[in-house]
Amino acid sequence: MTDPNAIQTSALDQLPDRDPEETAEWQASLDAVAKAAGPHRAAYLMRRTLERAEGAGIALPKLLETDYVNTIPTTAEPAVPGDEAMEARITAWNRWNAAAMVTRGSKYGVGGHIATFASAAWLYETGFNHFFKGKEADGSGDQLYIQGHASPGIYARAFLDGRLNESHLDNFRQEAGGNGLPSYPHPRRLPWLWEFPTVSMGLGPLSAIYQARFNRYLTHRGIKDVSASHVWAFLGDGEMDEPESTAALALAAREELDNLTFVINCNLQRLDGPVRANFKIVQELEAQFRGAGWNVIKTLWGTAWDELFRLDTTGALVRRLREVPDAQVQTYQTRDAAYIRQDFFGADPALVEMAKLLSDDKILECFHLSRGGHEARKVYAAYRAALAHKGAPTVILAQTVKGHTLGEGFASKNANHQMKKLTVDEFKTMRDLLELPISDSQFVDGVVPYGHPGADSPEVRYLQERRAALGGPAPARRVHPVVPLPAPAEKAFASFDKGSGSQNVATTMAFVRLVKDLVRDKETGKRWVPIVPDEARTFGMESLFPSLGIYSPKGQTYEPVDRDQLMYYKEAKNGQILNEGITEAGSMADFIAASTSYATHGEAMIPFYIFYSMFGWQRTADQMWQLGDQLGRGFLVGATAGRTTLTGEGLQHADGHSPVIAATNPAALTYDPAFAYEIAVIVKDGLRRMYGEAAPGEDPNVFYYLTVYNEPLPQPAKPSGLGIDEGIVKGLYRFNTAESAGITPVANAPRIQLLGSGTAIHWVLEAQKLLAEEWGVAADVWSATSWTELRRDALEADAALLRGEERVPYVRQALQGAEGPVLAVSDYMRQVPDQIAQWVEQDWSSLGADGFGLSDTREAARRHFGVDAQSVVVAALAQLAKRGEVKATAVKEAREKYGL
Repeated sequence: MTDPNAIQTSALDQLPDRDPEETAEWQASLDAVAKAAGPHRAAYLMRRTLERAEGAGIALPKLLETDYVNTIPTTAEPAVPGDEAMEARITAWNRWNAAAMVTRGSKYGVGGHIATFASAAWLYETGFNHFFKGKEADGSGDQLYIQGHASPGIYARAFLDGRLNESHLDNFRQEAGGNGLPSYPHPRRLPWLWEFPTVSMGLGPLSAIYQARFNRYLTHRGIKDVSASHVWAFLGDGEMDEPESTAALALAAREELDNLTFVINCNLQRLDGPVRANFKIVQELEAQFRGAGWNVIKTLWGTAWDELFRLDTTGALVRRLREVPDAQVQTYQTRDAAYIRQDFFGADPALVEMAKLLSDDKILECFHLSRGGHEARKVYAAYRAALAHKGAPTVILAQTVKGHTLGEGFASKNANHQMKKLTVDEFKTMRDLLELPISDSQFVDGVVPYGHPGADSPEVRYLQERRAALGGPAPARRVHPVVPLPAPAEKAFASFDKGSGSQNVATTMAFVRLVKDLVRDKETGKRWVPIVPDEARTFGMESLFPSLGIYSPKGQTYEPVDRDQLMYYKEAKNGQILNEGITEAGSMADFIAASTSYATHGEAMIPFYIFYSMFGWQRTADQMWQLGDQLGRGFLVGATAGRTTLTGEGLQHADGHSPVIAATNPAALTYDPAFAYEIAVIVKDGLRRMYGEAAPGEDPNVFYYLTVYNEPLPQPAKPSGLGIDEGIVKGLYRFNTAESAGITPVANAPRIQLLGSGTAIHWVLEAQKLLAEEWGVAADVWSATSWTELRRDALEADAALLRGEERVPYVRQALQGAEGPVLAVSDYMRQVPDQIAQWVEQDWSSLGADGFGLSDTREAARRHFGVDAQSVVVAALAQLAKRGEVKATAVKEAREKYGL
């Protein structure tokens, strides 16, 4: 195992020491202080000395930075096992085919990226040849988060090893025909290859951290030992600007996730230009990661630089490398030797003398080509050191040239991210550089050919043998033969059918009670993963603390202040609850890791993530999309839902729109249940669909979004009769009629259909009574559990009609023959119920809480938005007045009567 302290010492040894005896005296003094006065005194003196140096203007690296040199010097690099020449040929083929694929597709205008993989090729190839474990390895193999823009290189490798053919490559970014390749890593589009969608920048690094953490969670809870699995995240230096990229660095260090390695491709360029034009991104990232507690390995310079460092007897070269800004380094990449001699070496007399010893070819080799990230030996050394380091995650900062090997027209050019093709002449130059056996005659009609050495060639055999030794192909996503989880005992669900009697119960509490029963199930209880962002007490979940425990890799190293209480704060190494603190993004990353465990680890887990509904979709909708991309399964629960239920909290907490955002996600099944028994039916059906026996045509790769409320109200018993459960799942059923509610309408009384969802149904039920008692109107009440599912069913019916199939939308079937107009009411903006308006045959109108929320009582807020029972009555009378079924004056009378 490599000693990280030894690595740091060897990095310092690269700097010239003009007076070793003096250095030894300083070191001896430090040793003497530490021995006589203790290490704390020695550390104090060192800090004061560094402060004095900084105050005196002495140029020293900051405490969190090392010099701009490799962490592992050439002399400390281990030999690369295997055939380096063979691996170079394999990499050359992959470089060629990645560029050819994108160039050939450019004639269709579908785009693609060439420069990213060109810079990162050796970062991937070294891993595939020597480090990345496949699915047949111990645990579950490694998890690879591939940089999105590098996908052509991954496809090129899959082509070389026989997993893809030319037809696949020619359909890059052309998926409609069914044989295409998605532009970026996408499990939903290519589920046998990609595990993790990463091109929404910033989400990859965040997810990788929580995936590594979830691996530990599975191991510590005894679900599956995945301690041999390693998480590798490949990132761009520009991507690190995204706040999500660095949001969880402290978590990874705090929990000592040495099963995690970030590989940051520092080609110094982002999409439009330099990442840090006037600064140094590598140094900035080193300080950031070191400050967070990570092990940092810098792999900056190739072996061609060794001669220059040997000639640097004064330290001038190291100082100059530290001070040159990144944009100037990029400029050197494109200029001739004379320019570099003048601008770089001419800045210091000692460097001028050094340059006299260097040929132009040597200077160009160093400044144009020789980067640590382009040499297999240096990348191998960094990866091996990362795996050897224990007690902290590792980040490898690998310097490369964006567009490397693609020719002068690409390398380090600001516009190379948008450049989609090479000319035939540029391909021929690239061919010669890579020494590939592709003849001019193979360029037929100016079309660049794909290159392949043959299925039985030494290159392909070597590649496949290396992958077999490492546990099979990579990247790869594998869903093991699905063994449905046994359904939980019916008792847990049936207990809600009888209602709560006179007891007031909020639907948030009903959901928590249901989960509390489900986690006790002998068969599936251990597979539930409760996730909460530091609001468990808000949602009434504190009773789960002592029974399930809060996961912590350290266990509980302290005596909790409430240990003498029944519901004390209990942390445990095998704890089941993931309480993430105040981070919705981190909680969602937890959820994604748990919800895809059925594929990543072959272990189906049932996550539910409960959050303030206002702080879920609005804040982390991009991660919800990532969840759908990754084929995740589980329950998202928007608690304290609605715009008017949070008394006194105000507009920043009042959610009136999360179902609108959720409706945009094709994988999200959005429900707004009104009653406890509806929650039980929805959760039971969700468990069946996602984890049990899905019906023919049902996609199990969905997730549920339930909105639940914090308003304690009596929970009614489940109505009797056929089709209630089906209606709850499909999105609509009749809760009662005027007659079944105990109302005896007068003869020929006007009738209206009132549709309510969530907590709004209680205002609707009150309005039903007022309409009957004060206005002589009979109203039937319907519970709309899912406006979104009703709409989707209707859209599918419309599509079927276009195919010549007869199909009637469920909402139309359910309301068929219902007398009178329809008035829909929601605690969300009107856009939510209005989703189904065009498929309702009756006259339609709706009420909702549009606009910003406000702080007040529930009653005042509902009156403000015009959704309280009295407002529902007025709206119902207005609908009936339009039809001539009540007097027009009744509307005015009602407004005055209720003070509207």
